Amino acid sequence: MENLHYLVMKCNAALSRKIMCGANELGLTSGQPKILEFLWNFKEADQKTIAIYCEIEQATVGSILLRMETAGLIVRKQHNGNRRSLYVSLTEKGREKAEKMMGVFKKTDALAMADLSKDEIEMLKGILNKIYKNVSSEVDKNEQHD
Repeated sequence: MENLHYLVMKCNAALSRKIMCGANELGLTSGQPKILEFLWNFKEADQKTIAIYCEIEQATVGSILLRMETAGLIVRKQHNGNRRSLYVSLTEKGREKAEKMMGVFKKTDALAMADLSKDEIEMLKGILNKIYKNVSSEVDKNEQHD
């Protein structure tokens, strides 16, 4: 049997290819689907929050947001006159793309889980969350010692 890390990487690569195929058909580039999904769910946030949640470097999020803003998918606004903090939200065009992207995510999830029972799906989600927490806390510890 293959190692856990290899199986997780294979699954991630296959899911990413499927998702990006759908995203490309919508005219989206790498990173944009994650941000659209985040804004679809949370409506508005600052760049730092988006970067943390989507696990993308803040500078990279900045360039992705610039492309999204140029494409008319998002707007950035100040809150309470605070010039240092811009809040990002979807435009109507962005909401339309996000809704279509949510369909791509839903179809990809359904494909991935086609042969799994509800119990297996819940167990898998629980296990993946535990693995993520284990690895994330170890990464955090290592970064503190650097």
